[in-house]
Amino acid sequence: MAEIARGAVPSPNIWNSPQIYELENRAVDPDGVLAEAMRAIRPWKGADVLDLGCGTGFHLPFFAEDANRVIGVEPHAGLASAAARRTRDLPGVTVRVGTAQALPLPDASVDVVHVRWAYFFGPGCEPGLAELDRVVRRGGAIFIIDNDATRSTFGRWFRRSLPKYDPDAVERFWTRRGFAREPLMIRWSFQSRDDLAAVLRIEFPPDVADACLREQDAREAPLEVDYAVNLWWRCP
Repeated sequence: MAEIARGAVPSPNIWNSPQIYELENRAVDPDGVLAEAMRAIRPWKGADVLDLGCGTGFHLPFFAEDANRVIGVEPHAGLASAAARRTRDLPGVTVRVGTAQALPLPDASVDVVHVRWAYFFGPGCEPGLAELDRVVRRGGAIFIIDNDATRSTFGRWFRRSLPKYDPDAVERFWTRRGFAREPLMIRWSFQSRDDLAAVLRIEFPPDVADACLREQDAREAPLEVDYAVNLWWRCP
């Protein structure tokens, strides 16, 4: 069993299947919509960036291209080790084991925070958000990328897999905490049906994954999935 930082909330898709999650990361947003939207709000050139819940470090090299320094924080020690190996030749990148609610960083030590698909249930995240307020400098920005379950093919699948999910309650949660919403449409683009099937099966229950795959097989572009997201952001 891999060491897990105390208080971490399990993330079954990447914790249990990191190699398949890598396929998903490669498929997400090939057009760079998310990066463009974040840069328009708060660029990170020359900044200190925190990638919270960095997993195996997929996004760390991307941020390191422009940032002064990049810190990846991940509660799963095995994934954090993989992220450190991935970035061992990037001197401006460090990876630490830790949780959102107890960040291993000093006060006012980063300019930009990137959190991707780690907070989409909203309520319950308050301790982690307080930590972000602690570590972000004035003039910085917090970016939280979240599923938009109200639209798109992926959003419909997400609602089918979690019928009790309440997107209106989630929106109220973020709005009350001073976050602005940037609704965006991205896409999954896979290289093969096998890759798509594997990702569906780590994201959804078996019956939902099988139904989604059948639906995709009937589409004109079966390896492309339209995917609505919310970019929640706030400048402390």
